[in-house]
Amino acid sequence: MNEPMAKKVALIEWNHLIEDFLDNIGLSMDDYTERMTGGWLFGYIDALKLSGVETVLFCFSSRVNAVQYHIHKPTGAQILVLPSPRFYRKLRRVILNPYESHVEKAVKNAKKWQKPFYKLALHTASWFNTPMRLLKREIKKQQCSVILCQEYEHARFDLCAIIAKKLKMPLYATFQGGYWQQSFFERYIRRFTLRWCAGLIIASGIEIERVQKKYGLPSKKIAQVSNPIDLAMWQGAGREETRKLLALPSHKWIAIWHGRIDYLRKGLDVMIDSWEKVCENNGPDDIALIIIGDGNDRELLRQRLQTSSAKNITWINEYTNDRKKIYAYLKSANAYLFASRSEGFAVAPLEAMACGLPLVATNAPGIPDVLQDGKNSGGIMIEQEDSSAFADAILFLLQNKANAENMGRLAEKNVVENFSSQAVGIQLKQFLFSQHKQS
Repeated sequence: MNEPMAKKVALIEWNHLIEDFLDNIGLSMDDYTERMTGGWLFGYIDALKLSGVETVLFCFSSRVNAVQYHIHKPTGAQILVLPSPRFYRKLRRVILNPYESHVEKAVKNAKKWQKPFYKLALHTASWFNTPMRLLKREIKKQQCSVILCQEYEHARFDLCAIIAKKLKMPLYATFQGGYWQQSFFERYIRRFTLRWCAGLIIASGIEIERVQKKYGLPSKKIAQVSNPIDLAMWQGAGREETRKLLALPSHKWIAIWHGRIDYLRKGLDVMIDSWEKVCENNGPDDIALIIIGDGNDRELLRQRLQTSSAKNITWINEYTNDRKKIYAYLKSANAYLFASRSEGFAVAPLEAMACGLPLVATNAPGIPDVLQDGKNSGGIMIEQEDSSAFADAILFLLQNKANAENMGRLAEKNVVENFSSQAVGIQLKQFLFSQHKQS
């Protein structure tokens, strides 16, 4: 049995507003609290829970006027939604997309004389989206003993560094892909706030090298811990049964991808280019590609598919929280494709590998750590942007089915041994609490 909950982490979500994320994938706050599972965030919550650590998730919204308290039904974790400051709400009426670094993309129809003001507002907006006093009060009220930020290359991390100092509490942060600095102010501020923090949790070896080189952080302040995966979610019926369930033809060789439709960042253009090359030597009746997901770039993907020479691509345009449904699609496939340009440590490939799928992936951050032994780790790693090499890797799996099946078994073994929630939870607990003895 797990030890009684004695330690509590304040996990700070990085989005300016939680609705920025939810609206993008067509979900409500009720969906988020009652059905949302998977991904790194709820994976962390689950893993910490298994190691005896309670997590309180803090989000921020312009659609509430007082703190809202929720319980995340799948994990039992508490979710607090804090109202964003009034000044930030006014800023958002002008800056429609604060995640952009260019005024032209962040503000619609900006006149030339307005651009200097909008540029300054864009570069400072990140420091106004967090209700500092309220967040400090609620962290203290919830009796948290550690603060853990989603990203360290973000203004909210800097603000949490101030809160942590006032509360005399250790501050940690993870890396989930946010390695860019949106504001030119950050290059000066970040050097100080990173020195104040107790440590960083980074899964990607590439990112560890970048952080050490740029900020000179000592190795003892960095823990290389992978994002976890709950193996219990990825067990069930076999390929033949899932294909019958989904009405998929038994004879076809199927490749699959699932996630948020972020067209360029996720490399969907490279994946489709590669698939078209594969289709040049294989008829549409023999192979198929399934894409599952929704997101802000849905129109870009729709336009690309309309002009694609490949007529055997099925796009299921929904962001589903139904893990059983995702499992059925993954298990019914023969291979998983992952052509991302930028990642923190993606969970989607691990989910596919847990279902016994061999992986064809670009060398985005995190992937070299997953596929350390290449094919013996369960996949083939390709240089980013190389659609021809990506296509060749798909063809290798397609033309060497026995080898592909063996790689799938190695992929599953890799995930079980190295990325389970139980193993990651122990590592997280040790790093978060080893230097700061909490009762």
